[in-house]
Amino acid sequence: MTRPSRATLGNLLVIALLAVLAGLLLRLHLQERWWQGPPLASHWRIALGSVLAYAGLCALIWWRGRARDDRRGSDGQAPLLLVWASQTGFARHLCDRSAEALRAAGMAVRIRGLHQVDAATLQQASQVLLIASTTGEGDAPDHALPFLRGAMAQPLALPHVQYGVLALGDRSYGHFCAFGHQLDTWLRQRGALPLFDTVEVDNADPAALRHWQQLLGQLGGDATDLPDWTPADYLPWRLHSRALVNAGSPGAPTWQVALVPADGIVPSWQAGDVVEIGPRHAPSAVDAWLADAALDGAQVIDGDTLHAHLSRAHLPTAEEMRAADTIALVAALRPLPHREYSIASMPDEGQVQLLLRRQLRPDGTPGLGSGWLCDHAALGGQIDLRFRSNPNFHAPAHDAPLILIGNGTGIAGLRAHLRARIAAGARRNWLLFGERTAAHDFYFGDELTAWHQAGWIERLDTVFSRDGGEHRYVQDRLQAHLDTLWEWSRQGATLLVCGSLQGMAPAVDAVIEQALGRDGKEALIVAGRYRRDVY
Repeated sequence: MTRPSRATLGNLLVIALLAVLAGLLLRLHLQERWWQGPPLASHWRIALGSVLAYAGLCALIWWRGRARDDRRGSDGQAPLLLVWASQTGFARHLCDRSAEALRAAGMAVRIRGLHQVDAATLQQASQVLLIASTTGEGDAPDHALPFLRGAMAQPLALPHVQYGVLALGDRSYGHFCAFGHQLDTWLRQRGALPLFDTVEVDNADPAALRHWQQLLGQLGGDATDLPDWTPADYLPWRLHSRALVNAGSPGAPTWQVALVPADGIVPSWQAGDVVEIGPRHAPSAVDAWLADAALDGAQVIDGDTLHAHLSRAHLPTAEEMRAADTIALVAALRPLPHREYSIASMPDEGQVQLLLRRQLRPDGTPGLGSGWLCDHAALGGQIDLRFRSNPNFHAPAHDAPLILIGNGTGIAGLRAHLRARIAAGARRNWLLFGERTAAHDFYFGDELTAWHQAGWIERLDTVFSRDGGEHRYVQDRLQAHLDTLWEWSRQGATLLVCGSLQGMAPAVDAVIEQALGRDGKEALIVAGRYRRDVY
């Protein structure tokens, strides 16, 4: 059953108050000659109380619905501006949930409806996230009209703004997510820098919303473990192998993990797709919790053991434990959020290969997803997995040139594209890859070098920041080849960028604009020839 909205509850309260007032006035009418004499003292008290109650209700509605500004963050930065444009209330609901996730990660956030945003608001912001619905034939929600006639009609310069867009729509209608894309285009034209490509949501698609929630976690430094808004329906896979592939590196430990389907049937996926992994707690952590709670982890509830239920959920606090038996406890568990990883392999290899860094929390404990895959999961043990199609990062036609740019573990998604291109006989591939050291961090290095020597990779440019040399980062190497970038683009090349959201991706974007001009870069975006998968 759908919970009533705040507006509905407010209307019901007003109706109830009016009914009470009507009843009180009716009592006055029923008294004889009530109008000929002065009001009784009790009547004055009732009238005054009614007025005060109504004023209090109005103040409460204003207080709950007011635009609240978080204070500046600990680094002195302006709060992230979170903007909604909604016709039915869904975008505003997602805006509230997004704010909850970001604040849980320690970020300062302020929420505004698009009608409350003007030129000055944008110029004062450094990071903006917009959640925008599309109505009618690609139209903006009604309340967005002041923004369309005001801020969007002005020649603003917003080069200091980083932004992201969640576009809501329905593919059964024409002009899918048109208003979200209109906002994205307008911000790009004003010089604002996209944090990531626009996330399209088709009719509240759960996978797209989980992806948005994952991006929010990355903006917050992956410091939030809030449950998924829409839990994934996982499939059982097995941990086939894992290996530390950068021993001795000055960077964080990086692991290559291979997963195989529990039923032995390898499904189909495309290069560029991702997997959602359902992490679990370390078995020792669940054992310790059960011991403290004096509960039997082997007890079977709803077809699974209590230990298994707890391993997939946030462990209840002592406060949450007080009034609950084990059945009620399991029913109230909040599932752990998923983690997303680019797939480095193709179906013909018989396994899903992942490349991931072992992340550490501020307290030194391993991160939720990487801790599970790198430390806690047993070889041969079950891994909860679900595929998510990622059309925005699918490959172009095999007869078109392809430029692949990435750093760090971003090479995983690019490796899948190269594998698919080689299988199709496509040789016009240019790979630019950057990491710390060639000796320790050249992931898939032997394979990539062999492909280059065999002519499957026409150009291979690598840079390693700790090894010295003329160029430190992948964007530096790209800038050194502006003429080549322009020539490949003129020949119809598509650019795929995979890697870090902060640092590499915006720097590469700036180099592409330098080579092609703003109009040229925009033309690539519109044609689907410049795509990014950043994290």
